[in-house]
Order: sequence, then structure tokens, then C-alpha cells
Amino acid sequence: MSEISRLQWQCRRSMLELELLLRGFLDNRYEQESEAVQDAFCALLALSDQTLQELLFNQIISEQAGIADVVERIKNQPLLP
Repeated sequence: MSEISRLQWQCRRSMLELELLLRGFLDNRYEQESEAVQDAFCALLALSDQTLQELLFNQIISEQAGIADVVERIKNQPLLP
């Protein structure tokens, strides 16, 4: 399984809104980002759906700078490619 295929699978979430945000970033920006941002995105995918929801919908801010940065990149991405 390729890295992108594995990440696509990890983007699958119980909440459609989360899945759309994560897949949008993966499909449209991931490959152009630095290795540090890619690593932070992978770390973000390891979080629970509840934590992702809280991060992406402005309920909490991550104490980890890399995750906080990638969350901002995801939230600021255009809705349509």
C-alpha cells in the first residue's frame, strides 16, 4: 500500500465534515508541503475523532506547534480545489 493510499484510509472518519477537511488537505496540499508539515499531518491523523473535531472547529488549540500549524493550514484551505 502506498503512503498516499494509507493516508487516504486514515482520513476516513465517522464524521463526514472531518473526512472532507482531511481529504481536502491530503488531495490538494499534502505533497507540496514540507516534510515537517507532512509529519504533523500524520500525527494529526493519529488523534481521535473527538480531538480532531475540537481542533478543527475551534474548540481547542493544540499545544504541539506542528499540529497547531497543520490545523490552521487545513482550516484555511479553499473549500474547492
